[in-house]
Amino acid sequence: MWAWARGGRSLPHSSSAQYAATQRISLDQLQPGDLVFFNNPISHVGLYIGGGQMIHSPHTGDVVKISPITRMGKLVRAGRVA
Repeated sequence: MWAWARGGRSLPHSSSAQYAATQRISLDQLQPGDLVFFNNPISHVGLYIGGGQMIHSPHTGDVVKISPITRMGKLVRAGRVA
């Protein structure tokens, strides 16, 4: 949300609302800047940075980290901010 705001784009706060606000893409179309959404129902989101990696905050109170997109459990979907 913060990073996209700096780029002049607005996203809602919750991960499920962010998913609803993005264009659906397949995982093989992922590009840096796309969002990756986890679990069902969606309960976590990360910012894809390429090479199978994302930036995310694992949980409240933790620092922002770079992690493989496979680390957070079931990757449900990916979306692109239009």
